[in-house]
Amino acid sequence: MRNLMFGGVYGTILASALVAALHSGQQAYTPYYDAAWVMVTAGTAALAHGYAHHMSTHRPGSGLHRWRQLVWELMDEWPVIVACWPTVGLLALAGVFDWPEAPVTYSALLLNAALLLCWGTFAALRAGYRRRSAVLLGMADATIGLLIAAANAVIK
Repeated sequence: MRNLMFGGVYGTILASALVAALHSGQQAYTPYYDAAWVMVTAGTAALAHGYAHHMSTHRPGSGLHRWRQLVWELMDEWPVIVACWPTVGLLALAGVFDWPEAPVTYSALLLNAALLLCWGTFAALRAGYRRRSAVLLGMADATIGLLIAAANAVIK
């Protein structure tokens, strides 16, 4: 469950940061390109993270065993990619319905903030917090996640 939550939070923050960074302002809006960019980046991040896990857990064994371990580590990173799907879906809808960029960007950030609130609340409930405290922790987690996304967008 921990890997699911880690990947879900990581992917949600990654999608937020990318949507904010891809906000073009003056250039032509390309929601399909942005959606593809989010998925390619999520895939690359998942591969890098899985490979880093693999490298940090080397043990003696056959080459086949190491390749098998690499495949398992990479497959464990699917939550990072899946967590980007709501943002990608919103960008795809923006392309289909020709929605303007600014409202789509703000909607994606609000959607991802709500998802981070849910992730944080769920994690707190799982850890044994009462509902009120869990929601407050979820709100704090959502705020921190959005601050990270904003910082990433600023340094683009």
